[in-house]
Amino acid sequence: MEPKVYRVQGMTCGGCAKHVEKALRSVPGVTGVVMDVANGTASVESTAPFESMAASVAAAGYEMISPA
Repeated sequence: MEPKVYRVQGMTCGGCAKHVEKALRSVPGVTGVVMDVANGTASVESTAPFESMAASVAAAGYEMISPA
């Protein structure tokens, strides 16, 4: 499965990235997450719908935007 890259707004440090990663990993269907704070992105391997992942990230206090 090819990972998709999403922009994450509000992610400014390693702590933020860990919160977003935890939120994404809690979504059923997500099998891999690689965070890049410098670029403000999350690379996600998943069969979950974007809406489910975005909702989980929003609940953590950030905004995930469709593929970067």
